[in-house]
This record gives sequence, C-alpha cells and structure tokens, in this order.
Amino acid sequence: MGGGDKPLLMLGGAPLLAHVLAALAPLPVAISANGDPARFAPFGCPVLDDGPFLGEGPLAGVLAGLDWAAAMGCTTLLTVPGDTPFVPKDLAQALAPAPACAASLGRTHPLVALWPVAWREALRAELSTPNPRSVSRFAMPRGMRVVDFPIRQCDPFRNLNTPADLAAARRVLG
Repeated sequence: MGGGDKPLLMLGGAPLLAHVLAALAPLPVAISANGDPARFAPFGCPVLDDGPFLGEGPLAGVLAGLDWAAAMGCTTLLTVPGDTPFVPKDLAQALAPAPACAASLGRTHPLVALWPVAWREALRAELSTPNPRSVSRFAMPRGMRVVDFPIRQCDPFRNLNTPADLAAARRVLG
C-alpha cells in the first residue's frame, strides 16, 4: 500500500479505522500500534504499543490488549485488524463465548477473535521464549473455536492489503 498506516487510508470519506470503530461501537476500544500515537489522536482511543515484545508480531499486540482489558476489569478482549472495514456489528456477540475466532469463505481469521483475558500470562510466557510466532499456533491448541460467518455484501473479514483491494472496497460501498 506504499507504506504508512493502512487503517488511516480513506474509504467512503472516512479512514478504514473509522469503519471498524463504527462497527464495534459502543464497545470500549484501544488501538494496537507502535510509533507515534499522535497519528491516532482523532479517534479518541488509547494507543497500546508492543512494550517489551516490540518486533514479535501480532501476538505482542494481542498481549498489550489483554493487559489493557485486564486493567479495565474485563474478562474478554475482541481483536479486529484495523484494515477490515466490513466487520459485522454483532461480531462480539457472534463470537461469544471466548475463546473464538472468525472464519469466512473457508479461511480462518485468527486475529478477528474474542480472547479470554485469562490467557495473558500464557501468552506472555509464549512471547518470552524463542519460538516461531503464530497466532493460530498459540490459540488453537488452547481451544480457540472457529465461528463461520456468512458472506453478505462482501467478505466481512477481508483485509485491504493492496490498492486493488482498496478499489474493490470502494466499489462495494458504491
């Protein structure tokens, strides 16, 4: 996509992240991102960096989110990539109870997931060892269920990774 933050790319007059936040409302939301948090200030959400696990991939962001959720007294954390603007509004309810992740068109989306906060120490231990990092490799053996979602207007979990993906999403919005 030419560098930069994909969640800040425009779709239908709003950043991709705004579409995700609208679908998740009224849930409390934090943004997992490294670097200058000021670029996300317009969204009014806390920005969580990967802390001591910087460079360890998406699981480091999940752990930061689990720690944030625990500090808020929550028992679960819903994770959604910031470049998936078509997530369904009932995502959290459809994934409950935790642990569960979404699937569509025969593909599992392990980062579109409802995580038990109780997994945070196991995840911290996992990130503290020199293992290959894989969201599925961590979550599935612990009982992560896969919940299949129907396709309506488009794949609700399609990541926008290329200019062609963004153009296709613009066509979906009409």
